[in-house]
Amino acid sequence: MVPPPAWRLANSTLDLERPVAAGIVNVTHDSMFEGARSGSPAQAITDGATLVEQGFEMLDVGAVAARSGPPVPAAEETAALEATIAGLSEAHPEVPISADTFSAAAAESALAAGAVAINDISGARNSALFDLCATTGAGLVLMHIEGPPREDRDPPRYDDAIDRLREWFEERLKAATARGVSEEQIVLDPGLDFDLGVRDGLEVLRRLDELLELGRPLYVSLSRKDLLGAVLAGSWEERAEPAEREWTTAAAAALAVDHGASILRLHDVSALQSMRIAGAISG
Repeated sequence: MVPPPAWRLANSTLDLERPVAAGIVNVTHDSMFEGARSGSPAQAITDGATLVEQGFEMLDVGAVAARSGPPVPAAEETAALEATIAGLSEAHPEVPISADTFSAAAAESALAAGAVAINDISGARNSALFDLCATTGAGLVLMHIEGPPREDRDPPRYDDAIDRLREWFEERLKAATARGVSEEQIVLDPGLDFDLGVRDGLEVLRRLDELLELGRPLYVSLSRKDLLGAVLAGSWEERAEPAEREWTTAAAAALAVDHGASILRLHDVSALQSMRIAGAISG
């Protein structure tokens, strides 16, 4: 099944006839890539505006680093998301913004501030996120993960990673629609670097188009991932640092588009350009 070339958001529908780049805005001091740590809402608004000027069609704003670390107080995350999203929405009302959060309370505040989608790295472990999307009509990025986010653990080894992702997404899609979320609101993220090791991550990228059988567009967050650093260095233990992964990201972005990705979450204009060229060539 070929997914419909669109993603329904809270106030609009995002056309996916060609691939779309979601620029990463982190209101953090500890995100994986040092070059994407805005630190404060004021700086994040400036950084987000720069991404828009570079040609990013969407922005993804987060206030909690995805990697493991101490819990971030709910009030702190909510305040950072609200201020940044409100500022960017006012400055660029034409650009859809997603809130990168797995907190239902923070997501609700972000939507009120102008976000139109939730990018949830927890796989909606808290069903309140499904309820929120059902009520507001917000888009939802449903990411594969096997355990709680922000906890270190060794990734499982799958006999067939695509079969496991297909099974996992089918169950979560049923759970979402059972709570009133329309499938048109959902895009699927395979969750590279979370509960996928290097071997399985590469296999998923190689066979990404098989996930299109689920009938939903694919949202691929691959920018400067550890997976790419490990391939570049030839070793997980000695993997290249995030600052050294720009061109590996550009290469992976082009191949992901060729294999069916509709939305890429990216840091760099180089990967954005690679995505666009790949989209034009693949048609």
